[in-house]
Amino acid sequence: MNLKIKLSSVLVDDQEKAEKFYTEILGFKIKHDIPIGEYKWLTVVSHDDPDGTELLLEPNGMDFTQEYQKTIYEKGMPAMMLFVDDINEVYEELKKRGVKFTKEPTDVGMVIMAIFDDTCGNLIQMTQEKN
Repeated sequence: MNLKIKLSSVLVDDQEKAEKFYTEILGFKIKHDIPIGEYKWLTVVSHDDPDGTELLLEPNGMDFTQEYQKTIYEKGMPAMMLFVDDINEVYEELKKRGVKFTKEPTDVGMVIMAIFDDTCGNLIQMTQEKN
Protein backbone atom coordinates (compact mmCIF):
# COMPACT_ATOMS: atom_id res chain seq x y z
CA MET A 1 0.00 0.00 0.00
CA ASN A 2 1.17 3.50 -0.76
CA LEU A 3 -0.92 5.83 1.41
CA LYS A 4 0.01 9.50 1.46
CA ILE A 5 -1.16 12.40 3.57
CA LYS A 6 -1.87 15.30 1.23
CA LEU A 7 -4.32 17.22 3.39
CA SER A 8 -5.01 17.59 7.08
CA SER A 9 -7.28 20.01 8.86
CA VAL A 10 -7.49 22.07 12.02
CA LEU A 11 -10.75 23.50 13.32
CA VAL A 12 -10.82 27.29 13.56
CA ASP A 13 -13.40 29.58 15.10
CA ASP A 14 -12.87 32.32 12.49
CA GLN A 15 -11.41 31.67 9.04
CA GLU A 16 -10.37 35.29 8.44
CA LYS A 17 -8.50 35.45 11.74
CA ALA A 18 -6.98 32.03 11.04
CA GLU A 19 -5.85 33.10 7.57
CA LYS A 20 -4.07 36.10 9.06
CA PHE A 21 -2.45 34.12 11.88
CA TYR A 22 -1.29 31.19 9.76
CA THR A 23 0.07 33.39 6.96
CA GLU A 24 1.28 36.60 8.60
CA ILE A 25 2.43 35.18 11.94
CA LEU A 26 3.42 31.58 11.14
CA GLY A 27 4.57 32.30 7.58
CA PHE A 28 2.54 29.77 5.62
CA LYS A 29 1.13 30.72 2.23
CA ILE A 30 -2.38 30.31 0.85
CA LYS A 31 -2.78 27.33 -1.49
CA HIS A 32 -6.57 27.46 -1.99
CA ASP A 33 -9.10 30.14 -1.09
CA ILE A 34 -12.42 29.07 -2.61
CA PRO A 35 -15.76 30.46 -1.35
CA ILE A 36 -18.27 27.75 -0.37
CA GLY A 37 -21.43 29.31 1.00
CA GLU A 38 -20.75 31.25 4.18
CA TYR A 39 -17.32 29.59 4.54
CA LYS A 40 -14.49 28.79 2.18
CA TRP A 41 -12.11 26.00 1.27
CA LEU A 42 -9.03 27.64 2.76
CA THR A 43 -5.73 25.77 2.78
CA VAL A 44 -2.18 26.82 3.58
CA VAL A 45 1.18 25.22 2.78
CA SER A 46 4.80 25.75 3.72
CA HIS A 47 6.64 28.29 1.55
CA ASP A 48 9.49 25.83 1.06
CA ASP A 49 7.12 22.99 0.06
CA PRO A 50 4.23 24.51 -1.93
CA ASP A 51 3.22 21.10 -3.33
CA GLY A 52 3.46 19.40 0.05
CA THR A 53 0.82 18.64 2.63
CA GLU A 54 -1.96 21.21 2.79
CA LEU A 55 -3.52 22.36 6.06
CA LEU A 56 -7.23 23.07 5.78
CA LEU A 57 -8.40 25.86 8.09
CA GLU A 58 -11.73 24.18 8.78
CA PRO A 59 -14.58 26.27 10.22
CA ASN A 60 -16.00 24.86 13.46
CA GLY A 61 -19.55 25.84 12.52
CA MET A 62 -21.33 22.93 14.19
CA ASP A 63 -22.08 22.46 17.89
CA PHE A 64 -20.17 19.18 18.15
CA THR A 65 -17.05 20.63 16.48
CA GLN A 66 -17.14 23.64 18.79
CA GLU A 67 -17.47 21.36 21.83
CA TYR A 68 -14.63 19.12 20.64
CA GLN A 69 -12.35 22.10 19.99
CA LYS A 70 -13.20 23.70 23.35
CA THR A 71 -12.66 20.44 25.26
CA ILE A 72 -9.23 19.60 23.86
CA TYR A 73 -8.14 23.24 24.34
CA GLU A 74 -9.26 23.25 27.99
CA LYS A 75 -7.49 19.93 28.59
CA GLY A 76 -4.26 21.43 27.19
CA MET A 77 -4.17 19.03 24.25
CA PRO A 78 -2.59 20.40 21.06
CA ALA A 79 -4.77 20.17 17.96
CA MET A 80 -1.71 19.48 15.80
CA MET A 81 2.07 19.43 15.76
CA LEU A 82 4.42 21.52 13.63
CA PHE A 83 8.10 20.65 13.23
CA VAL A 84 11.01 23.10 13.22
CA ASP A 85 14.77 22.81 12.83
CA ASP A 86 15.65 25.26 15.65
CA ILE A 87 12.90 25.56 18.24
CA ASN A 88 14.59 28.30 20.26
CA GLU A 89 15.02 30.52 17.20
CA VAL A 90 11.41 30.03 16.10
CA TYR A 91 10.16 30.46 19.68
CA GLU A 92 11.91 33.85 20.01
CA GLU A 93 10.66 35.02 16.61
CA LEU A 94 7.07 34.02 17.35
CA LYS A 95 7.21 35.72 20.75
CA LYS A 96 8.32 38.92 18.98
CA ARG A 97 5.27 38.56 16.72
CA GLY A 98 3.00 38.42 19.75
CA VAL A 99 2.34 34.67 19.90
CA LYS A 100 1.28 33.50 23.36
CA PHE A 101 2.96 30.32 24.54
CA THR A 102 1.43 28.04 27.15
CA LYS A 103 4.64 25.98 27.34
CA GLU A 104 8.13 27.26 26.64
CA PRO A 105 10.62 25.03 24.79
CA THR A 106 11.08 21.98 26.97
CA ASP A 107 13.31 18.95 26.51
CA VAL A 108 11.07 15.89 26.85
CA GLY A 109 13.54 13.18 25.86
CA MET A 110 13.62 12.49 22.14
CA VAL A 111 12.31 15.96 21.20
CA ILE A 112 12.15 19.54 22.41
CA MET A 113 8.63 20.92 22.35
CA ALA A 114 6.69 24.10 23.03
CA ILE A 115 2.97 24.87 22.86
CA PHE A 116 1.29 28.06 21.67
CA ASP A 117 -2.21 29.45 21.16
CA ASP A 118 -3.19 30.03 17.53
CA THR A 119 -5.84 32.65 18.50
CA CYS A 120 -8.47 30.55 16.66
CA GLY A 121 -9.36 28.12 19.44
CA ASN A 122 -6.37 25.77 19.29
CA LEU A 123 -3.18 24.90 21.05
CA ILE A 124 -0.42 24.02 18.59
CA GLN A 125 2.65 22.00 19.54
CA MET A 126 5.95 23.01 17.99
CA THR A 127 8.53 20.24 17.97
CA GLN A 128 12.24 19.92 17.24
CA GLU A 129 13.60 16.42 16.81
CA LYS A 130 16.87 15.79 18.58
CA ASN A 131 19.73 14.19 16.64
